[in-house]
Amino acid sequence: MTTLNHNYKKDVIMRSLIVYSSKGGNTEKLAETVRDALPGKTHLALVQDDPDPSGFALICVGFWLQKGAPDAAAAAYLEKLQGHKLFLFASHGAAVHSTHAEQAMQAARDLAKGNEVVGVFSCQGEVDPEFLAEVSTRPTPPPWAADAVTAVGHPDAADLQSLSEQLAAAVAKISV
Repeated sequence: MTTLNHNYKKDVIMRSLIVYSSKGGNTEKLAETVRDALPGKTHLALVQDDPDPSGFALICVGFWLQKGAPDAAAAAYLEKLQGHKLFLFASHGAAVHSTHAEQAMQAARDLAKGNEVVGVFSCQGEVDPEFLAEVSTRPTPPPWAADAVTAVGHPDAADLQSLSEQLAAAVAKISV
């Protein structure tokens, strides 16, 4: 007599693709944390390598913010994805729950239309001091510039732990 295993999720190895862009190393640190936290087989790639997303149960896309949205390379990659389960993650100089950060994550969701976004994560990332000094002297500094002084040292251990927890909650929603 054959019995069916109704708990098939444990028997299937999930394959995940982590695609990211990183300007100063902050998002790369997040991408490595995602890779280490995910169950199953993972593939880590730079967004400029334009990895093929087919055959993966989860696509994790990481980016830095540029003009209130994902950087141009990540935005182009997000726009071409269709029919996937996505986890979005970002680093930025803005305060985590600032209007700027929230609107940028919404812009990422909008770029990812046609996919199922199963989770998102964003945290501050240290901004290059020379770049911060330059943008702070502009007649109209960007909205994140005032917050960037608190981004020094981020992403830190608490940020990475929070990322791992939010990723685990997102993975729990996925049936493979």
